Amino acid sequence: MNKALLLVGMMMLSFAFAKAQSSNTRQDSTALRTIYNHNLTNSKSYDWLEHLSNEIGGRLSGSPQAQMAVEYTLAELYKVADTAYLQPVMVPRWTRGTPEIAYFKTTKGGKTKVNVCALGGSIATPAAGKSAGIIEVNGLEELEDLGRNAIEGKYVFYNRPMEATKIQTFEAYGGCVDQRYSGAEAAAKYGAAGVIVRSMNLRMDDLPHTGAMSYGDLEKEKYIPAAAISTNDAELLHEALKNDKDLQFFLQQDCTNHGEVQSYNVIAEIKGTQFPNEVILVGGHLDSWDLGDGSHDDGAGVVQSMQVLETIKATGYSPKRTIRAVLFMNEENGLRGARAYADQIFTKNQKHILALESDAGGFSPRGFGFDTTDIQMSQIQSWKSLFAPYLIHYFELGGSGADVGPLKNTGAVLAGLRPDSQRYFDHHHASNDTFDAVNRRELELGAATMSSLVYLYDQYGLATKLKK
Repeated sequence: MNKALLLVGMMMLSFAFAKAQSSNTRQDSTALRTIYNHNLTNSKSYDWLEHLSNEIGGRLSGSPQAQMAVEYTLAELYKVADTAYLQPVMVPRWTRGTPEIAYFKTTKGGKTKVNVCALGGSIATPAAGKSAGIIEVNGLEELEDLGRNAIEGKYVFYNRPMEATKIQTFEAYGGCVDQRYSGAEAAAKYGAAGVIVRSMNLRMDDLPHTGAMSYGDLEKEKYIPAAAISTNDAELLHEALKNDKDLQFFLQQDCTNHGEVQSYNVIAEIKGTQFPNEVILVGGHLDSWDLGDGSHDDGAGVVQSMQVLETIKATGYSPKRTIRAVLFMNEENGLRGARAYADQIFTKNQKHILALESDAGGFSPRGFGFDTTDIQMSQIQSWKSLFAPYLIHYFELGGSGADVGPLKNTGAVLAGLRPDSQRYFDHHHASNDTFDAVNRRELELGAATMSSLVYLYDQYGLATKLKK
């Protein structure tokens, strides 16, 4: 009899648990539907982006435009959050100066103009420009084989392309960005006159793509100019060098490093009602490069993060945990904002459970990349069915974001929104990263997808055991 009663009791408990789970699923499904409906009909994200892009424009760290963006987003966040404030951070200031000029001359006297742009952080050429021979390589490792005798006094032309066979285009980017970031430092050690780097772009076009570079621990007197060349012109130069290895390359740029200046992270939050010291962070970086207006990189991530707070307020949802938006300054050339934020949270009694970044463009969302444990991934995987109606399917380990990276040792789940990336590098760091390249509906879907993950973490917190 006792065994029979025990079996009946276990069956009743199992039924009650299954019923509760079904109820939670229905509740969560309804909540996500509300989130997506709001974002697709009443979102402010596109209008915010229009102002950032068209009224303010490119937002280099330390620039007047970056300060205008700080003031604008702070004012807008006051309207959708319980509180909004600034976190001071010192950032490097670099300016491009007048448009760059570059061309090559063959030994027969033919002159061909090419499209280039200075890399962020580069020094200038002499005021009149500099003409020198040029040698082509496919990577930093080739410099040692060539040696000083072959390199000294010449430009080094790094021409390794992004690998077109990579479906994950960020992997293709990662496979060749070292030549942009470290190419000048490496070439300077062999006495190079400067470096010309193939743009990080899968498309063949005439637009040079800028980006951060570093001189590492080189002494300042050994710094050399660094510029990016468009993919079309990289191919043109490559073909010319096959026929004439003694051609001369001319570069003129007058960019300037101005040292450090005061700037700010912009932070806003909605206080949690049950666990106010548990923080769910969403963020993007407010700075951008100067060639375009930074709509995809990373105006989209900025306004999507702001939209998470607006969605919470507008739908009447009362979060259990504190939901915080952080608009980081100086992601592009230093990560000063991210490091400053990470440093200050260690001095406060706050536990970050999720740090979600959007910094991959405003294209159609596909899911998220995560940096976390197997236990946390098991909970994340259990939510996949809730996202299926919105065609969100990618929930994988690997890849979160540069600005949330410094939070890795806090115990938080680090995550990055993963939009479709096939067109991203057509615009990345180039003059065509502009507002007209952003589709309103795709931008709004990204914000809704971020808001949905935030809702689920607010409801359930961190997992304590593997989900079956």
